[in-house]
Amino acid sequence: MTIHKEGHSLLIGLLVVLAALNAPLYYYMPEFDIWHGVALTVSVILFLLILQFFRNPRRTIPQGDNLVIAPADGKVVVIEETEESEYFNDKRIQISIFMSPLNVHLSKNPISGIVKYFKYHPGKFLVAWHPKSSTDNERTTFVTENKSGVQVLYRQIAGALARRIRWYVKEGDSVNQGEEFGFIKFGSRIDIYLPLDTKINVNIEQKTRGGETIIAELPSR
Repeated sequence: MTIHKEGHSLLIGLLVVLAALNAPLYYYMPEFDIWHGVALTVSVILFLLILQFFRNPRRTIPQGDNLVIAPADGKVVVIEETEESEYFNDKRIQISIFMSPLNVHLSKNPISGIVKYFKYHPGKFLVAWHPKSSTDNERTTFVTENKSGVQVLYRQIAGALARRIRWYVKEGDSVNQGEEFGFIKFGSRIDIYLPLDTKINVNIEQKTRGGETIIAELPSR
């Protein structure tokens, strides 16, 4: 496991701040040993909590042109037929994965192919499980087409705490299944929109592992 690049500067800054807060206790109040221990313990716990958020674990990526793999770690909170109004303008199966602050927050390509569409939308910061977060929150939308011509739309959505969405691909790029395409900091969700005849392999409340869990199987075209 490694630490993701998005966390490097934040973790270094946090170390400096924690050192600056702890140093005066040791220097000016050397007799208060118990407070030294409390302050150090709290600092270590806080640092480890932030550190685990930026972990980048190794995953075994399943390969298959018709497979759709989970774009993020988290929990499946939505599986429903819905109208997708930004790109397809027709009915699709929506799968939504909610990420808590304790999950890995890498965003990984659910399929391989060519990015046919990308758009960044500024917006609100409603809690990620709010029904209107998909349309009102800050978000990015990607559509990737696999070599069989099947298109999958997926959307990074900011939450109440996640106010920094990062993306590393653009329209026209060739992407590989399981490779990272972005990062969302501190709690959020990802929506995936699939053709109606897609076979769904996950259930509500099921936990997913980004880049590893097969959430669906696309129809052949």
